[in-house]
Amino acid sequence: MFSGIVERTAEVIAIRSDRQNKDFTLRADFAQELKVDQSIAHNGVCLTVVDIAGDTYTVTAMKETLDRSNLGLLRVGDLVNLERSMKPDALLDGHIVQGHVDQTACCTAKEDADGSWYFTFRYEPQGGGLCTVEKGSVAVNGVSLTVCDSTADSFRVAIIPYTFEHTNFCRIDVGSVVNLEFDIVGKYIARLMQQYNK
Repeated sequence: MFSGIVERTAEVIAIRSDRQNKDFTLRADFAQELKVDQSIAHNGVCLTVVDIAGDTYTVTAMKETLDRSNLGLLRVGDLVNLERSMKPDALLDGHIVQGHVDQTACCTAKEDADGSWYFTFRYEPQGGGLCTVEKGSVAVNGVSLTVCDSTADSFRVAIIPYTFEHTNFCRIDVGSVVNLEFDIVGKYIARLMQQYNK
């Protein structure tokens, strides 16, 4: 379980294909604090640490994860948002994020808001609660954000300078592909409504 409050970014330093899987090695200053088997959100995708070496660690993503997220598009040198799982006694500063990415979206606009930025993202509507609501929560590349200007297939978020500088939003431009995890409460409500309306 995560909160969508990104701890830091890490650089991808190696990518290795193993049949339909990909191993990603990242350099992170907290690598020595990790342990094999630990779960970490990478651009919002929960992955398991499989190896640690010095200031680097490695995680594996399977085909389902690569198909559903933007991890398959990563290249050496890219920045990835990282968040370690929440502790039971931690403050929930963002919102409940599972680390299970629903789908990707494409950035269609990036606007300078005189010190902050607005980013607009468009996605393919799929039903089942995979939608946004005005002032609701959404995780974009693992970052907990508040939705504004919600439509059936797009939404906009406001990014303050701190978030811009401390996440990979600093590298998102028009055309960039990001990971989306929609609000879990909304997904459960939509599912229940589908069952009761049969």
